Amino acid sequence: MNFKYFLVPLMAIITISCNTKKEDVGTPVKIETPTIPADYNPEEKLKELGITLMEASAPVANYVNAVRSGNLIFLSGKGPLQSNGENIEGKVGTDLTIEEGYEAARITGINQLSVLKSELGNLNKVVRVVKVLGMVNAGPDFPDHPKVINGYSDLMVAVFGERGKHARAAVGMGSLPGNIAVEIEMIVEVMPD
Repeated sequence: MNFKYFLVPLMAIITISCNTKKEDVGTPVKIETPTIPADYNPEEKLKELGITLMEASAPVANYVNAVRSGNLIFLSGKGPLQSNGENIEGKVGTDLTIEEGYEAARITGINQLSVLKSELGNLNKVVRVVKVLGMVNAGPDFPDHPKVINGYSDLMVAVFGERGKHARAAVGMGSLPGNIAVEIEMIVEVMPD
């Protein structure tokens, strides 16, 4: 075995390490705490919209509704479970109209807000909605997935204002669990504890 192949990279690492300035190592990074305007009140906005949040539904398999990592909360996919305990089911574009799909996405948004409230205790702790992944149960020729997921996105903006605007993907699926019309997951930034 020829040790020069190991020795040359090792010498390069040692040289770089020795040339690092002391002030470059371990310098603390200042992280600014987000500020929330005084008139920001998603809890009040829900009341104005006439939306009552339900108790968050329990996961149906081996997962949890939400995981917090730092100031981010990752919400598992939820579907359009209505207050009567039944899901909105069917393929959008075949069994359901775009408008019915939009409503299914909106109901899914209310369900996600219920999960978020149970995690935080108060939606006023939400700094912003970061990312949404919207999955639409649709046939292969259905082209209007964004119009369906707008039901979710429009609700987030109605509740959180500009802080509800988010990065998003709206995609079609050949099927979804239980034949639900939509499944949507979300990532949210919250105030530090």
